Amino acid sequence: MFDSAPDVATAVWTNLGLVVGALILAGALDRRHLADRALFGFTCAALLVAYALWRWHDTLPAFEPTAESWWAHLFFGCEMVAVTQTLLAILILLRHRDRTGQADAAERALEASGAWPEVDIFICTFREPLEVLEKSILSAAAIDYPHFTVWVLDDTRRAQVREFCAELGVNYLTRPDNTGAKGGNLNNALAKTAELTNAPVVLLLDADFAARPNILRRTVGLLADPSVAIVQTPQFYYNGDPIQHNLGIQKSWVDDQRFFFEIFEPAKDAWGCAFCVGTSCVIRRDKLEMMGGFPTESVTEDLHVSYKLMARGLKTIWLNERLSVGLSAEGLPEYLTQRARWCLGTIQGALLSSGPFGWNRLNFTQRWHYLQALLHWCSKPFTVLLLLAPPIYWFGGVPAFHADYLSFLRFGLPALICLWIYNFWISGARTLPILSEITESIAALAISAVMVRAFFKPFGQPFKVTDKGGDRSQPKIRTRLALIFGAAMALSLASIAWSFFSPVAPSELSSADLFNLLWAAVAAIIAFGAFLVSFERPRGEEEFEVEEETFVRIAGETMRCVLVRLSPNSAPITPAFDPADAPIQILVPNIGWIGARPGRKTGKLLALQLAPSAEQRHALIVRLFTSPIDNAARTVKIRPTVRALLRRAFQPERP
Repeated sequence: MFDSAPDVATAVWTNLGLVVGALILAGALDRRHLADRALFGFTCAALLVAYALWRWHDTLPAFEPTAESWWAHLFFGCEMVAVTQTLLAILILLRHRDRTGQADAAERALEASGAWPEVDIFICTFREPLEVLEKSILSAAAIDYPHFTVWVLDDTRRAQVREFCAELGVNYLTRPDNTGAKGGNLNNALAKTAELTNAPVVLLLDADFAARPNILRRTVGLLADPSVAIVQTPQFYYNGDPIQHNLGIQKSWVDDQRFFFEIFEPAKDAWGCAFCVGTSCVIRRDKLEMMGGFPTESVTEDLHVSYKLMARGLKTIWLNERLSVGLSAEGLPEYLTQRARWCLGTIQGALLSSGPFGWNRLNFTQRWHYLQALLHWCSKPFTVLLLLAPPIYWFGGVPAFHADYLSFLRFGLPALICLWIYNFWISGARTLPILSEITESIAALAISAVMVRAFFKPFGQPFKVTDKGGDRSQPKIRTRLALIFGAAMALSLASIAWSFFSPVAPSELSSADLFNLLWAAVAAIIAFGAFLVSFERPRGEEEFEVEEETFVRIAGETMRCVLVRLSPNSAPITPAFDPADAPIQILVPNIGWIGARPGRKTGKLLALQLAPSAEQRHALIVRLFTSPIDNAARTVKIRPTVRALLRRAFQPERP
């Protein structure tokens, strides 16, 4: 039924033909069109189904109480979870919705009527330093909208935050305890503001998210549809996540959430299954009150609130516009904590009676969409097994599946190649082979551990906040991760060496040996990439590239310069000059003259350390964090990414 390729040459030429065909599809098809998505998607899905059938029919040993049989079936089961969620993702990605035109019409209607609904802006905070929180508060206060009230919901009850809010004239709310975590904090705010403003619309912002001035004008009008309860916008970040930053690829590689926010959620919206992501969204107060406020049974109250609303026939819709910018997780522990919480919350939601598999009014489409999300997390253990399989084969003599490289070249590689090219195409250049696997590997072990804990105790685990801010100016080695991925890399490399130099090394490698040899090499590359990520590079304050002509003033003399980058505390300029012991000022466009002192001089660049007044600092924050400046890549740039990875791997870090 599943004959292997007759020889290597035939298999190679077949796969080269497939690569050319897939690249032609990627170049000729338009992912905005349903027919094109269906053609490429179903082609990829057909190859995946053929692969799964081959795996089931030809590569599994008889089910027996032996280590070899158990290992092969465990590997196959985890792999099929990954294949199933991929097939469901391809199905979801057949559709796509862009609501920009709808938002334009809704905004025009509000402009014409002048009937702008009042809005309460809730900024949730828990432990975030003031230098993080101030960006959210100042940007919220600067929103361009006729009627709104800013409320800072401080679940750590800090006098410093209370005083800052009083200084700016925004409202400060707290409560005596932290029952219900973020959901409980929001419910407390709903109850208290109902007695004061009782605005019909609520804008949610996390403490590290700065809203654009037009966020309410673009979203509030869409709530006029009585079936819409939430209008959600995507999350963008002004800094690189730990993978981008630690590998030095922030300018050429996208963070792992770009695909989800910019591609996957608009597709889910077309199916009526988009969901809230907890920040940068507007919600109708009456719909929340109708169901008793935000749910607190799950650590992901955002996902759960959307499904509780769906069960009442109400929608969360997705407006795919960049209307806020936030602070991505800066360190690996915070990055892993965040992903682990999302995984746990998805599992908890699946177990709740009000969830997608409970006895409620959710339809079949909404339920299988949630199943895909659940399988997305449940597929992460397969990533761990991929790294373990080659050493287990070479040192234990136990194969993950019984196949030679010719069979894999015929049934496995075509599905893999097509999936890689399809993902690159459907994502609009937001994924890349190997590097995407490195990203997956970083969180796979932590997520697998959460799944094991959730199996025994799905509820009652504490809500873990993603810590933001703080001093990150020193390099750090994440020892546990470095040891894990270093060991995985060493084992894969040792497997390769063992295949040639061990006392029991075969005189001639079998086809199964060659297959596992190649597998070990790929696993070593992925583990090496994850190993590099474990060495955290120091971070300074994020600077935004502006490239503006301006002036500096020294001892009464004014000189032209170019303001290369800008932050609330620094302003690198060119050309560099040798300042005398005299006061320095720089003219920052739209802000005014700001006092400064000379900092580090690097080539033609001089970093000025700013000393703004409180008003100037606030103006700088509003200017920088409410403008559409890109500090990280939006799509993958392949050559710069490869060059940066090679530099990171083989060149020592410069001090």
